Amino acid sequence: MYKVLLVDDERMILEGISSIVDWKSVDTELIGTARNGIEAYAFVCEHEPDIVISDIRMPGMDGLQLVAKVKETHPHTRFIMLSGFDEFEYAQIAMQHGVKHYLLKPCNENSILKALSELAAEYKQEESKEGFIESMKANLQKVLPHVKEQFLKEFVTNKSYGSRDWEYYQDLFGLHVSGRKVRLLLFRLEDKFEYEHLFAVKNIAEDILDEPLLSSTIAEQILVMIEDTDDMKRLQEQIEEIRRIFMLYYKIDTTAALSEAGEIGEARKLYLQAIDCLSHRFYLGEGGLITMRDILGSAQPSKAQFVFDEDRILFPIRAGNWEEAEASIEAFQVLLVNSRLDIQTTKSYVIQSFISMTRLCAEPQMHQYMGLIGHISQLETLQASIQLLKQTASEITHVIFEQNRNKHSQVIQKVIDIVNAELSNAELSLNWVAHKMLYMNPDYLGKLFKKETGERFSNYVVTVRIRKAMELIKSNDDVKMFELAEQLGFGDNPQYFSQVFKKIAGCAPSEYKKLTL
Repeated sequence: MYKVLLVDDERMILEGISSIVDWKSVDTELIGTARNGIEAYAFVCEHEPDIVISDIRMPGMDGLQLVAKVKETHPHTRFIMLSGFDEFEYAQIAMQHGVKHYLLKPCNENSILKALSELAAEYKQEESKEGFIESMKANLQKVLPHVKEQFLKEFVTNKSYGSRDWEYYQDLFGLHVSGRKVRLLLFRLEDKFEYEHLFAVKNIAEDILDEPLLSSTIAEQILVMIEDTDDMKRLQEQIEEIRRIFMLYYKIDTTAALSEAGEIGEARKLYLQAIDCLSHRFYLGEGGLITMRDILGSAQPSKAQFVFDEDRILFPIRAGNWEEAEASIEAFQVLLVNSRLDIQTTKSYVIQSFISMTRLCAEPQMHQYMGLIGHISQLETLQASIQLLKQTASEITHVIFEQNRNKHSQVIQKVIDIVNAELSNAELSLNWVAHKMLYMNPDYLGKLFKKETGERFSNYVVTVRIRKAMELIKSNDDVKMFELAEQLGFGDNPQYFSQVFKKIAGCAPSEYKKLTL
């Protein structure tokens, strides 16, 4: 119902119109009457009627003055003017104030109802139009975030977009960069994730960053456009806080990449910078923040210039020496990181080393390891590739070590048997055993002997001879010292035999003989 105020200085007209008009039939209701313009304006200010039916000629404040004053403070209020035949000029003035309806006195119910109906229809049409506009605004507010996301995607990936497009869309989105440069920030999730995790990172970033301009998910990553700042320390702290909060709630690590600052029209170039930074996670590892400073100035040698002798890895593996093999693989990793070849070339070197290692295995093992080559090519960081290389090298090295140890044990047992058989031989030495008996390199045999027994060969021989002497003294009371010296390989030097005996047994042979009696 539209509210109506009736204004006329003639009481009979007020009462007549009030009673004869069927207000409800045209969706109106009479909420009050007034006898002059002053009284009417006070009523308008208090009750805000939709329609005012007013006489033109009234004392105090006439109808024209009332229209002018009401239009200043309540511009949406509509008027129906009542005028006599000789007041037509006044009616024209009323029309200048936007009054479209005026009725000549005396007026009947039908003419009033028609005028009221037309004004009610105008109100309904305006309300419908306003409702449509509000509905459009509401719908726009719903789709605007999606429009912003799509625009950012297009803006950084489509070459045809430029500064003019930004000027148009920043007005549409209510964004104003105020002449400052911008940066692009990329987030990548480093584990299996659901699609809603992308939106979680996006929402956290929008909450923590200082008024981000636009954000979007793009190629399973989160892209945020921010204004450049002089306080880079604060920006880096905010990025770390985003990563920390996301890890806290979702237990998934993220890697962030930040472009340099640039003009809006350079958004595509800035996006490629951020992508380039993110790709260097292959060398720098997952997690953390990567900027152009982290990748600028790194050497970029060609494949032909890269040199690494893979025998540095293969030799210690062949020898069963894991510590040396591990150190060589780590040196290989450092060289790859410092060289910063393109990723596919780096992977090819890792795969090449992997294949060379597997050739040291028995055929069944080699075929099993070959099945991992495709997996290596899919790994996204050098650290992960090197870790797999290490794991495989460790397995192969320890298998070879066990094989070598069995072989070594057999050789050392032969050495021990020779020592026991040749105790009386004054020429018994490491060189003599290596050359005359086993046909091996003495240095290698010596190292192998110490590794297996924990003793140097010469010390072992002397210890075995003295223990044998102690047994002979115990079993034969009449044995002479010169006889023992000659019998146990000390030749005709019983004095040296006594010195060695005392050093090992803790007493001279004669004293030991007394102790055994």
